[in-house]
Amino acid sequence: MDLLRSLGSAAASSILQKSGLNLPFSLGDKVLFFEGKSIWTLYDATKRDDSSPVSVFLFDANVSNRQNLLPVAKNALRKLRTTRHPDVLKFIDVVESDTSIYIVTERVQPLGKALAAWQSKAAKEKEEWLIWGLHRVTVALAFINDSCASTHGSVRVDSVFISPSGEWKLGGFEVLSNPKDEAAVLYTLGGLITDANQYASPEVKSGGWSALKTHDPACADAYSLGLLIHTIFNPTHPLPPTVHPPHPAPQPSSRGAIPPSIFPSFKRLLNPNPKTRFNAKGLLELGVGEKHGDGSGFFANNGLYKICMGLDGFALSSDGDKQALLRTLKESAAAFPTEFSSYKILPSLLTSLEHGGASASQVLPLALQMGKHLPTSEYNTVVTAALIKLFASADRGTRMALLDHLPEYGDKLDTRAVTDKIWPNLQTGFGDTVAVIREATVRSIILIAPKLSDRVLNNDLLRHLAKSQMDPEASIRTNTCILLGRIAPSLSYTTKRKVLVPAFTRSLKDTFVHARVAGLMALMATIDCFEPEELATKVIPCMAGSLVDKEKLVRDQAFKAVEIYIKAVEAYAGTLPITVLGPEGSATPAVISNGMASPAAAAAGYTGAAAGAAAGAAGALAGWAFSSISRKLATSDLQTTIGAAVERPNSAPPPSSTNGSTPTVRLNSALNGSPSGSSSPAITKLASSTSTSSLSKAKGMQLGSNKMERSRLVDQLAAEAGGGSPSTVPGGEFASAPGAPQLEDVADPEGWGDMLDPIGTSRTSSPKASAVTAMPNLSAFAPITRKAPVASPPPKPKLTQTTSSLKLPVTPQRVSSPSPLPDDEDTATRMGSNVSETTAQMGEDWDHPWEGAEGKGPVNSGSVPTTPSTPLAGMSKEDKAAEMARRREERKNRIAQLKEQKKAGGKG
Repeated sequence: MDLLRSLGSAAASSILQKSGLNLPFSLGDKVLFFEGKSIWTLYDATKRDDSSPVSVFLFDANVSNRQNLLPVAKNALRKLRTTRHPDVLKFIDVVESDTSIYIVTERVQPLGKALAAWQSKAAKEKEEWLIWGLHRVTVALAFINDSCASTHGSVRVDSVFISPSGEWKLGGFEVLSNPKDEAAVLYTLGGLITDANQYASPEVKSGGWSALKTHDPACADAYSLGLLIHTIFNPTHPLPPTVHPPHPAPQPSSRGAIPPSIFPSFKRLLNPNPKTRFNAKGLLELGVGEKHGDGSGFFANNGLYKICMGLDGFALSSDGDKQALLRTLKESAAAFPTEFSSYKILPSLLTSLEHGGASASQVLPLALQMGKHLPTSEYNTVVTAALIKLFASADRGTRMALLDHLPEYGDKLDTRAVTDKIWPNLQTGFGDTVAVIREATVRSIILIAPKLSDRVLNNDLLRHLAKSQMDPEASIRTNTCILLGRIAPSLSYTTKRKVLVPAFTRSLKDTFVHARVAGLMALMATIDCFEPEELATKVIPCMAGSLVDKEKLVRDQAFKAVEIYIKAVEAYAGTLPITVLGPEGSATPAVISNGMASPAAAAAGYTGAAAGAAAGAAGALAGWAFSSISRKLATSDLQTTIGAAVERPNSAPPPSSTNGSTPTVRLNSALNGSPSGSSSPAITKLASSTSTSSLSKAKGMQLGSNKMERSRLVDQLAAEAGGGSPSTVPGGEFASAPGAPQLEDVADPEGWGDMLDPIGTSRTSSPKASAVTAMPNLSAFAPITRKAPVASPPPKPKLTQTTSSLKLPVTPQRVSSPSPLPDDEDTATRMGSNVSETTAQMGEDWDHPWEGAEGKGPVNSGSVPTTPSTPLAGMSKEDKAAEMARRREERKNRIAQLKEQKKAGGKG
């Protein structure tokens, strides 16, 4: 033992390795304060499996020839392993050999060391802490004497330890024995304990340790408990005179710092007569007020005792009791010992949040306040781990409290935890039926956005924000636009080009004034996210409409935004040449400089101007956010839970429109039948009365799907030539079908929702492909208005010819007799060339509706018989094929008749 005292923890570890023992812990520093006070040597240690802090009690029989103490050490191991109680030292593991024992317990420190540290505290605060600790020891001792029918035999300061939470734990089980146990060591080896005779009761001093067999198991421990009370309240005083024969009763002059309410019980515990001596159970009952009399209730009136009792039954307490406890904690938090607040109250509060309820909004801020004193490593273990777990709770009160106080702990969350554990649960708030939860979810994203993965940031998050931009609540739409403006620099290059302009354009058309202002501010803050060409071709045209907005607030902001963008475009234009056209007849184009600054300098000027404008607007955007619709949840909402699905349930009633506009749905949502926010005054519409399933199966809204088949173009030409009925003209079959969709415009395939593809998918970006799919800047943010179906078939569409519309190769004349046609070969050649030209032009101009002149179909020749066409709507695939074959055969017959008429006319 003396050898281990002189060696440090490193030397002790070396000896342990030589002994061949496989230890599940790593020894740390030796607790020098505990040296010589017990048969054990105390070390701070760390478990190897989870790196949790523990304490190790080491007994080595080979040191100083202490073989006679080995039975006592083994008795301590056996009793500590089998005795489980919250106020008893917690046993974790053991490593045992023939001559040594390593007992692993929870991390503790000796009570004597803590008493020395508490001497500098205020008298009232120290007294409250000592009474609370005395209560914990009394509870443990009453459990051993009454429930276990055993005698501890060594109750003293060196047998009590302090946990990290400040709770007192009873240990020192070296001679703990049951009188009925044949292997009891107290009655034979009780005197081997350090200073055993000094703390022995009068009956032991007169009759030896074996005399305890004839007395109640609690009598010896009651006397030792009285001496413990004197020691903890008067640590610098010697033991009272009653420990020496003839054991006189304690006098009031010897009370010292013992509270007056406890002193009467203290005298009864030191009664020399074991039969009339007070015991631990009686002291506990008197202290908690169960027995009324002189000096009762000293435990029940203790502040720390009340807090612990309230926290233990917090989940089952009434709302009034919970409010009273939380109010007490808030008012007295600064007066509590730091370790008590951080390791006792804080874990209890976080555990109570798992039950949810309306008290979450009061519990969480209090818990975060108490956790501020923890080191970073312990904060992550105690606070962060519990908060991450709470995000899985479906209670709305808990979720709202977590989101409201996210700024206080968000910076302490690591990236992996945010992406893998918090985000899967947090995203359910975007689709919650309670607007306050949706809004709080949107506002919280900016705090965790830097810790989201690229996959979540550029894909999953944008899907939710696209729906939030169409939320019926104006504040949610506004804050969504602000959020997009603030996270825009973190988005990938491709995402910026495909999302920002459509998203902000959507806000510029919002019916809410502040949403439009937010869209303009977001455009100003993200000016450096766009290419110079995009500023002139996409962004500025989108903002132009805001210059004449009905609200002056919007107009003023629009003029500021346009001015910034114009300056940036001017700076870039300075880098461009005057002309790239070469001399006539020259195959090589010439680049003529404009004589201005060098392109590099001009480009630098553009970059500086854009960066300055973006910095100023970004600062304004970061400091401005629309106020919440409500900062409190309704009482009924606090008792409800968040749905597991991200989408709002279909059973939820659609929100009422506040502006009287027709309910609308987004393009991508239209195919899925999901609702959206209110429409904007000038938006692209697609009126349709067809079902969602039929729209989802059709490919009419996909790129390239509006190109007509060659056969359909030939059919049209034949119809023009032969004067077929309007139902045979391409599009006529849709027009004749009741409830058919009337296409008025086409949404932008490069829009807000369409870009949200899984990361890693390739998209065509060649100039040729871009030229073919070029369309008006109508993003998928533009909603779709669903018109109610009518009973009668809709009117036939008016086909208005434009400069870029398809020009039909044949225009039949309105005459009584058929006009002459060219020869067969020339006719076929011209028709074939016209078909190819028509197909190419449809690929280039598919963004324009295919319209005819004044909506009038070609006039049939009176001499060519025709058969009314049957509408294809509602036909099966086989019936459609048969109908199309019949129409082809009929057209062949009409063409043959026309040829015959031409020949007959020539002969005539």
